[in-house]
Amino acid sequence: MDKNPHQILDNKLEKIKIEFSKKNPSLILCKQPFLKSEFLNKLVDGADFPVLFFDIDLLYTGYVKSGLIKKNDKVRIFRSNKESFSQNLEKIIEVISKERVLVVIDTLNGVYNMFDEIESARFVNSAIILLSTISRQTQSQIIVSGIATQNEDGQLVLSPSGRHLINTKQTGKYFLSMVDSKIILKPIDNRMIDQSYVVEK
Repeated sequence: MDKNPHQILDNKLEKIKIEFSKKNPSLILCKQPFLKSEFLNKLVDGADFPVLFFDIDLLYTGYVKSGLIKKNDKVRIFRSNKESFSQNLEKIIEVISKERVLVVIDTLNGVYNMFDEIESARFVNSAIILLSTISRQTQSQIIVSGIATQNEDGQLVLSPSGRHLINTKQTGKYFLSMVDSKIILKPIDNRMIDQSYVVEK
């Protein structure tokens, strides 16, 4: 991931949005929480339709309250714990079945941490797949973020739990990093061309 692939400048995230539209859900992995939040904020700001932000870790809410991220009126924030997660999920399903929206689930780590090990693997993956399936009716987009690291085998896993990632044919996976003050989004797949997207700050 430290190699210098074919880079595509995309400060307005137009090409990135097209990339995300090819796969649903899109899983964005990053080692740095603030960089992840900064990128999600750029994505939210550039959205052409309403945004439902599932703020599990409360980082996005915290950054908005502190002024590090500007409040956006087109964003509806859902804060969840184990008790309210299912109820909020139902609300989001109701919305995406009727209108085109961008759904951001931040983060996959936080969702897994709500439930015990057996529950989370089954329920969380099923919930995300359900959202993605319903979203196709309205061309909505599901974005899932995660804090990740490489394990001893060089595979990306969720940090610090070491859990493996959602792996379906419909899921797009991307790794987010910062190089020379530029945000780099690199697809994680077996493409013939090793490419990445560059967003200048």
